[in-house]
Amino acid sequence: MKRIVLVIVMAAAVLTMGAVVKPGIEVLRDGGFKQLQGKRVGLVTNPSGIDNNLKSTVDILNEAPGVKLVALYGPEHGVRGNAHAGDAVGDEVDPKTGVKMYSLYGKTHKPTAEMLKDIDVLVYDIQDIGCRSYTFYATMGVCMEACAEQGKEFMVLDRPNPLGGNKVEGNLVEDGYYSFVSKYAIPYLYGLTPGELATFLNEEGGFIKGHAKLTVIPMEGWTRDMKFRDTGMPWVLPSPQIPTPECAFFYPLSGIIGELYIFNTGIGYTLPFQLFCATWADADRVADAMNALHLPGLQFRPINVKPFFVTSVDVNQEKKEVHGVQTYITDVDAANLTLTQFYFLQVMHELYPDVQIFEQNPKRYAMFDKVCGTKEIRERFTRRYKVEDIIQYWTKDAEAFRLRSAKYYLYK
Repeated sequence: MKRIVLVIVMAAAVLTMGAVVKPGIEVLRDGGFKQLQGKRVGLVTNPSGIDNNLKSTVDILNEAPGVKLVALYGPEHGVRGNAHAGDAVGDEVDPKTGVKMYSLYGKTHKPTAEMLKDIDVLVYDIQDIGCRSYTFYATMGVCMEACAEQGKEFMVLDRPNPLGGNKVEGNLVEDGYYSFVSKYAIPYLYGLTPGELATFLNEEGGFIKGHAKLTVIPMEGWTRDMKFRDTGMPWVLPSPQIPTPECAFFYPLSGIIGELYIFNTGIGYTLPFQLFCATWADADRVADAMNALHLPGLQFRPINVKPFFVTSVDVNQEKKEVHGVQTYITDVDAANLTLTQFYFLQVMHELYPDVQIFEQNPKRYAMFDKVCGTKEIRERFTRRYKVEDIIQYWTKDAEAFRLRSAKYYLYK
């Protein structure tokens, strides 16, 4: 037993020594939790809320002198990460701390007055991936709005955007297409940390009702050009299909067409979001056609795989062999991540013109449009299956958003 404990302690020390960035929870702790002294605290978190020694923010705040942790709030997947994507999460008691846990991914996504009545401040600490269709930022936004309505303080313990702070892609969400996967009128990739985004939503008009008493505890050591690996911080998967920080690059690269439930994007295999495959494709032909596009920062290799498990995105609900490409990102800054999947659709239409790609599952149009934030992308693209028909629309809002949000940057 002593040898096992020694190994764990040594590993933790290596993690700390390797990190060049301190997340907000460590900055808060190093400051003696002064912003939370004497307050009843609620915490919105999941397993990714940790310090650089892998200690949970739940346990850090529960043990913090002068701080009373009275409630936990779980987003999609739950506080301890024991729920699958899309599963409703019920209210429970955390078995380790005995603290009441409320679900924000069941009957309600937004904390009710009853849920907040026993707290003075609601703290948010979750590692996000910087993409609009990934729901944690929406949870943060509605929690901040609830605090504004109920007169509670709201605090964000900041964490890196794993894509860095300069990657902005996609059009803004339009009226009629707001949902929890497109909660606010921001680009698909928005180039902000959670703390910066919270400040933007709170200070810019029209995003949340009211104005929250917001405190952001910034990181130390992070700069906008840093990808997650540059931070030296440990990665804890914020959801089951984001096991590594690199998956944050691939999620926006294939996640939109994943909503069509036609192609296998690596879910059910060991390469989530890195594949573009179908049962009826020829891997070598697809790879040659994709590489012939010479997309900046991207390369493709042929791959033939049989998924290990069946998911809801598998049209035939069988573990059939699929064929296509694995994507390699050689330069994330040069690559247009979000348009890559549309280039794949263009190639598939050119190679297999008899396959009615969108018509295979028209029931998925609504979700596809919600993720895109508009119907314009689908309607414009499906006229000819040409990326050139959507580039202008997809990119029209990015630079203006970058300029609008830049005044809320906390890091250079």
